[in-house]
Amino acid sequence: MRIDPFSPTAPRAPADRGFRMPPEWARHAATWTSWPFDDDLWEGHLDGVRNDMAGLIATVARYEPVVVNVGDAAIEADARRHLDAAGAPPAHVRFHRLALDDIWFRDNGPIFVVDDGDRVALTDWDFNGWGEKYPYETDRRAPEAVAGKLSMLRFAFPWVMEGGALEVNGAGVCLTTAQCLRNPNRNAELSPTELERLLAAGLGVREVVWLGDGLEGDHTDGHVDTITRFADDRTIVTSVCDDPDDANFEPLRRNLDVLRDLRTASGTPYRVVELPLPREARHLGARRLPLTYANFYVGNGFVAVPQYGDPHDAQALDILRPLFPGRDVLGLPAAALISGGGAFHCITQQQPAGELLPAEEGS
Repeated sequence: MRIDPFSPTAPRAPADRGFRMPPEWARHAATWTSWPFDDDLWEGHLDGVRNDMAGLIATVARYEPVVVNVGDAAIEADARRHLDAAGAPPAHVRFHRLALDDIWFRDNGPIFVVDDGDRVALTDWDFNGWGEKYPYETDRRAPEAVAGKLSMLRFAFPWVMEGGALEVNGAGVCLTTAQCLRNPNRNAELSPTELERLLAAGLGVREVVWLGDGLEGDHTDGHVDTITRFADDRTIVTSVCDDPDDANFEPLRRNLDVLRDLRTASGTPYRVVELPLPREARHLGARRLPLTYANFYVGNGFVAVPQYGDPHDAQALDILRPLFPGRDVLGLPAAALISGGGAFHCITQQQPAGELLPAEEGS
């Protein structure tokens, strides 16, 4: 079903039907991810990336089902070998045949929405390779393929949107960055007000909080999931840099100021927790890599936190553990994975628990 909230003749948008994007800590039916397959994309780091991915999937599968997208039989066989070696429980891992240009399923995959009856639908946004920086024609068909696989209702939008650009809590508050969402390489014709209206209609967002810039070296143009995340409805974790000579220092300081001034609907300040960046900057050729601990992934009973063999690794875990009571906060290797520009949150997409709404319900 094609939805355009700016068209008076389009079908009703998800929010008009009671759907909203749930917070990541809501119960999952499964985690979706994709298996790395192209060494050129990883500039020679593919073996290490596959090891990092195997460790992540094996961990997630101990807590909830995992669906792994694989392009062909050879890629699936490679994934099975690595997952067996990592000790992934076979009963909790399923493979889904899906051709992709790249594997960052947070961005090229669907965004699921739920209603008050715990019915689940799928939103399908356009994808343009992070501002036409990379190939994307195959990627942009992925959400429709997932909807077909699950035989579920799909709301398709003609506007570009990436999951990594959005961070929501359970009260309908959405954190994002102007660097990404208001970048002319996405939806140049939309004003900030129109972007807010689009998020309200498509994902049930009630308030948009505009941060400024993301990390240096982030080819996504500053995705919020590399810098600032909700830990619960009133707690925000945000990356900070303590080196005034670092290019990340000033943008992160400005974001921190915005968050400290932010108030909940009842007028109370949020609890803002500062999370350091890794101490040691790393580069791939001339490009700085966007190392961050904020790209953690929250699942059923766990939080997977990227680790880089950095002096700040343990400190990041110590900061995050008290923020997620009842969940195991686990540090997992991501030093190879970050060579592609992202870590655990970028590579995953959660499918909320609930009844999948059949496609015919949208008629």
